[in-house]
Amino acid sequence: MLQTTDTSLPLTKYPEGATPTAAPLADRLRPSSLAEFAGQGHLVGPGKLVRRILEGGDLPSLVLWGPPGTGKTTLAKLIAAATEADFVALSAVLSGVKEVRSVAEEAARRRQYGRRTILFIDEIHRFNKAQQDAFLPFVESGDLTLVGATTENPSFEIVSPLLSRCKVLTLESLDEDALENILRRAMETPAPRGLGGHGLVIGDDLLGAIAVFADGDARIALTTLDLAAQITLDDVTTAARQPLTISDESVREAMQSRVLRYDKAGEEHFNLISALHKSVRNSDADASLYWLTRMIEGGEDPVYLARRLLRMASEDIGLADPQALPLAVAALQSVQAVGLPECVLALAEVAVYLSLAPKSNALYTGYSSARRDVADTANEPVPLHLRNAPTRLMKDLGYGEGYEYAHDLEEGVADMRCLPESLQSRHYYRPTARGFEAELDRRMKRVAQSRARRRKSDGKS
Repeated sequence: MLQTTDTSLPLTKYPEGATPTAAPLADRLRPSSLAEFAGQGHLVGPGKLVRRILEGGDLPSLVLWGPPGTGKTTLAKLIAAATEADFVALSAVLSGVKEVRSVAEEAARRRQYGRRTILFIDEIHRFNKAQQDAFLPFVESGDLTLVGATTENPSFEIVSPLLSRCKVLTLESLDEDALENILRRAMETPAPRGLGGHGLVIGDDLLGAIAVFADGDARIALTTLDLAAQITLDDVTTAARQPLTISDESVREAMQSRVLRYDKAGEEHFNLISALHKSVRNSDADASLYWLTRMIEGGEDPVYLARRLLRMASEDIGLADPQALPLAVAALQSVQAVGLPECVLALAEVAVYLSLAPKSNALYTGYSSARRDVADTANEPVPLHLRNAPTRLMKDLGYGEGYEYAHDLEEGVADMRCLPESLQSRHYYRPTARGFEAELDRRMKRVAQSRARRRKSDGKS
């Protein structure tokens, strides 16, 4: 039997089967069985892990990782109900080590009588390292089974000893079909749990619009539908009509403006900048502009974006288009000079320009190769002929001896070795045939030919 205790909120008793209408629709309509659960087929489908757990399999400690509104809390409660475990919920925002130890000690007492305890921690990533370490002895001993929910990447936000003792289940954003099914269930389920019985109707096109607006989040979808329904019920001009049709205007009013799912310090930040960088690299101007806009509208620091565009100009374009870097620098200066919102077009200009510029990573690979040699080979002294000799002693020691001044030579190129002796055969910069680098390749070949002719005229082998 499911026993629910939420120590972060006062517990109120309601008659069996009843739910307070004052509670949000998303809470009232929370699935009580897998038959009502939408999405996450990779976890709850036939033969999948959660399905096996619900059918009586072993229950390990779990970390449920996924975006908001994808069913993490619901899954935890369904698992607890299926395993007939005591279910205790804590919020990492409102609780600390004291509450965790209290729950764990009570769980240890229950265990003596063969009763299992599931401790559900919402937003577990908000616990610091010391607080997370407090779970370890109780999870290790089996006194309680931990189920943590997080919107952040567990690899970064949960300490390794605890993570190694948990199975990570990844929940995905709900697709539009799943959200529309949830919304239809809300319309059909009788009050007080759902919106059925009020004479409300809504067109499929508006259900679809709410599903798109919700962006994979069932909670946003249900909250929007609930508000649109309330607006319709409160409208005295429609209250006397049956059925009561939820209008396009009511839905638009309920939507207002969407808060984009974006966390400047979390994984979504890194996912989006990766998408932008790889779109630029792949010469996809449309995708580059889209991902840039997602980040700007999500509240990203425009200076950060300008700096990353600078990196792209050097890493993925380099000398294939020598104008890319100056343009990226100009965008950074624009950001610093005028700020938001005026600077967004400068960022967009650079993103599109970089996308359509010829691509080359020759500078990136050349620098990486030189860096490896610097790290892996002996740091030989600078050859004497390349050293300055500002003093008599230095000249007597051979500094500058054998140096050839290129400007005094007919072709402007001396047959003079400039790398350390052990690296004479190295070639770091290898230009591509794309963009301006094709011309640089021709210049490098001319330099090699001039050096060869110089060597021949000097009688060198």
